[in-house]
Amino acid sequence: MSVATLRLLDLDSSTVADLAATYKHLHANPELSMQEHQTARYLEGRLGALGLETIRCGGTGVIGILRNGDGPVVGYRADTDGLPVQENTGLDYASTVTAALPDGTEVPVMHACGHDVHMAVALSSASVLAGNRDEWAGTVVFILQPGEETAAGAKAMVDDGLWDKAPKPEIIYGAHVIGALAGTVTVAPAAAMAMADSLKVTVLGKGSHGSMPEHSIDPIVLGASMVVRLQTIVSREVAPRSAAVVTVGTFHAGLKENIIADRAEFTLNVRTFDPAVRNLVLAAIRRIVTAEAAASAAPEPIVEQLYRFPALVNDPAETHQLISELREVLGDQNVIVGKPVMGSEDFGHLATAIGVPNVYWRFGSNSDETLAKGTPPANHSPFFAPSIEPTLQTGVRAAITAILSKLGN
Repeated sequence: MSVATLRLLDLDSSTVADLAATYKHLHANPELSMQEHQTARYLEGRLGALGLETIRCGGTGVIGILRNGDGPVVGYRADTDGLPVQENTGLDYASTVTAALPDGTEVPVMHACGHDVHMAVALSSASVLAGNRDEWAGTVVFILQPGEETAAGAKAMVDDGLWDKAPKPEIIYGAHVIGALAGTVTVAPAAAMAMADSLKVTVLGKGSHGSMPEHSIDPIVLGASMVVRLQTIVSREVAPRSAAVVTVGTFHAGLKENIIADRAEFTLNVRTFDPAVRNLVLAAIRRIVTAEAAASAAPEPIVEQLYRFPALVNDPAETHQLISELREVLGDQNVIVGKPVMGSEDFGHLATAIGVPNVYWRFGSNSDETLAKGTPPANHSPFFAPSIEPTLQTGVRAAITAILSKLGN
């Protein structure tokens, strides 16, 4: 990497101040998946002010195209949606936003997964590149993607003609903030993140008065038996050297303590790496809930797929090249060759749709002092609060390093 390019990565004070202000604004104004209307308008305005061509795609998705003469085309993706979480960080820029889920339920909303960090990094990276055009040549396609949390956004953008509307890149980069040490970057050279499946099970029973259980088929007792038995899939059906997670995340039933409800609902989240293991686990879930219902003389339960994430696999050659570039910029000790994690992403769909490689990394967000106090709040926690620096600058420097590894003069 040239000396001039390394100098470009030394962000000046005004860039750093704007980066923090952007992050705080986005953190305070989250929106739910596929409802990111205000966020999309904000992103369009910021990218347009930098001279980028902006295009709406996939409803609330935004494409920002930065053209700078002839040269390669590189994609960089950041996700934009928040989560239905009540923020409890105590920050002076904490979210107080509420919104409605698709079923109309009013919920608090928080950027509990760091997508506000991702957007701020993308905007700052676009600003640095737009302001230093003499350092590179080619085209950067910034993909500001909605609906990552529900696996809807990447598919929505591709289905809406993303790669007909934007130049097709030769590679797509992306990143995610995590609860590791701020200033560090972790990259997995091949398999990076797991496949994920989310299901809703509706348990059908027979309602009755709480004093007359003999006239009922209690869906709560039945559902509880299902939940307990489902935990045996990983321990007794998946081979010990394979990896799988089955989590029951919600359970809802009944309205009053002396009424036996006629139905219950629970949702599951499944994580796997191997397609064969995925199929085994999903088949086992259906078998178990059906058999438990039969054992209680209940109707067959209704099993619905809520969403499905593909595996995220980094291109090995491109990943090793990027690791070398990042170590030159961030230092050897700050760039870690990682292993696959059970988290999931729909990022890979953007690249596989056009048959190009992708590389995805994770960067830390906690200070030494925070880590010294014990395990910090993780993504999706109501207490998730990244240290602003060096988290944001590390995110920008890593993003620009990746982009310029293909576009640098």
